[in-house]
Amino acid sequence: MVDLGLSGSLLAVVLGFVAVFCFFIQRNGGCSKSKIDDSATSTTTTTVYSGKSRSKDGNDDVDIIIVGAGVAGAALAHTLGKEGRRVQVIERDLTEPDRIVGELLQPGGYLKLQELGLEDCVEKIDAQRVFGYALFKDGKSTRLSYPLEKFHSDVSGRSFHNGRFIQRMREKAAALPNVKLEQGTVTSLLEENGIIRGVQYKTKSGEELKAYAPLTVVCDGCFSNLRRTLCDPKVEVPSCFVGLVLENCQLPHENHGHVILADPSPILFYPISSTEVRCLVDVPGQKVPSISNGEMAKYLKSVVAPQVPPEIKDAFIAAIDKGNIRTMPNRSMPAAPHPTPGALLMGDAFNMRHPLTGGGMTVALSDIVVLRDLLKPLRDLNDASTLCRYLESFYTLRKPVASTINTLAGALYKVFCASPDQARKEMREACFDYLSLGGVFSDGPVSLLSGLNPRPLSLVCHFFAVAIFGVGRLLLPFPSPKRIWIGARLISSASAIIFPIIKAEGVRQMFFPATVPAYYRKPS
Repeated sequence: MVDLGLSGSLLAVVLGFVAVFCFFIQRNGGCSKSKIDDSATSTTTTTVYSGKSRSKDGNDDVDIIIVGAGVAGAALAHTLGKEGRRVQVIERDLTEPDRIVGELLQPGGYLKLQELGLEDCVEKIDAQRVFGYALFKDGKSTRLSYPLEKFHSDVSGRSFHNGRFIQRMREKAAALPNVKLEQGTVTSLLEENGIIRGVQYKTKSGEELKAYAPLTVVCDGCFSNLRRTLCDPKVEVPSCFVGLVLENCQLPHENHGHVILADPSPILFYPISSTEVRCLVDVPGQKVPSISNGEMAKYLKSVVAPQVPPEIKDAFIAAIDKGNIRTMPNRSMPAAPHPTPGALLMGDAFNMRHPLTGGGMTVALSDIVVLRDLLKPLRDLNDASTLCRYLESFYTLRKPVASTINTLAGALYKVFCASPDQARKEMREACFDYLSLGGVFSDGPVSLLSGLNPRPLSLVCHFFAVAIFGVGRLLLPFPSPKRIWIGARLISSASAIIFPIIKAEGVRQMFFPATVPAYYRKPS
């Protein structure tokens, strides 16, 4: 393990110095560039259970209850239904969701979708293929392509209307004879002697019912109240997104997401249909200008519009004038589960990260693959305590993928935000120029971002390679005391960004999961 950490540090140093070398050669002309909403809502947490583990009809006909039929819930219902499980899904609202996030599925997420047999859910919804990102800063731009050369031609990112995607997955799940999808609001978990036996819920008509199953999976989204007894929720809201839809406009780089490193924070553009482009303006903090009194429109026109690429500026202004402006808080919450017999958390109810990198659906689908494989050898789920101990391995097995995507989202957001601090400015500039070098300097970070190579050690190596690259630019050609001081603060700033995120994710589970006893749990 020590050797692994040392080699990772050496790799970061090497990458940083190689990047500095390439940057200065390139600048002198000597080197060319190579290039979800789980939406069920709950009101209370637990209710004392009395009676046998039965369905509301009095029959032992449900293996698993799923609370919520968003991306995680619907995909899980279809997956477990295909495995022969008898599944009951309770969703607060079965009409098509209308959200401004959960619209970009990374290539790594698409691979998981294929693994689950759900790839046709991105068909017939006017989904657009996405092949990478275009980055803009201070009049400069660079294009970062997903490293897809080793994959089938169908593999790429997909962007779409979130509601259309969810409805397709719900339809696939409901088409299975052993999956029951119904509309209702879960009000509490039914608990007996520390074991979750099922749920209490209210139907669309207002009738109070109870449903029982050996395992209840809570996927009721970012607003979940049910999670309070199943985890230690520490929710942060670093910023808010302001959402617009641009119509009939052509992005500078077709089939690419566009990220503008604006002041004070990033602006995103990506296609969600053949005629529509989603714009998400990040506003730091929890308060945004008022939409109703016109302050938001004024802010977008005076502060944001001047920073938008000129090719789409007119469409951006037209979208503001049309008035369909929406906002949503961006939540971040590391996974901190309390293993509870009879229940499991998944999706945004369990784990959230800043949506800047579009990694949420990839994490959810990856988690479903892990859970499916764990449950596959089990036919009897009725021994709650034994099942709980076995499923503790789920929290460890998911960690390398989930924590890499989570850490990258949090770190990249902080790096991409403008700051008056000179060291943070240098870090932001170094990140843009490092990615602009192309080759290994862009392929590595983009592989992490896309979910194609979610390895924690690779993330740390590239992050500190960017920092070392930034320091090298400061010290060359001639270092000065001021530049040395800024360089030292740059390293310190980089450490202050990434280490708290890694600590929250769990160092041991993230980097050394094989040392966690739960990693080796086997079904009894």
